Amino acid sequence: MELETLLTVLGVPMRYRIFTALLERKHCVRSLSKKLNVSESAISQHLKIMREAGLVYGEKYGYHTHYLPKQDAVDFLAQSFNCIREQSLMVDRDMTVCQCEYREGNEK
Repeated sequence: MELETLLTVLGVPMRYRIFTALLERKHCVRSLSKKLNVSESAISQHLKIMREAGLVYGEKYGYHTHYLPKQDAVDFLAQSFNCIREQSLMVDRDMTVCQCEYREGNEK
């Protein structure tokens, strides 16, 4: 699972809306279509991409498939953002000049 792939998939606003709807409860394509006011075929296409990325999975109930987020994907996203948060907390925000290794001379 790659963070960049997951962020690319969730970077599409409709896919993010689908994902957050699935965080609330199971939905079938028809349910998501009505909730988000989008055609069933569009929802199906978005879900296909989300399944391929490992974000969601479906459970068959008769003729319908109900979708849920994959817990390992949610955990991976949470852990990744927590690492980003920890790195951000360690940044020295009081520094007045750039500490760039490309700065000419020994200025620091």
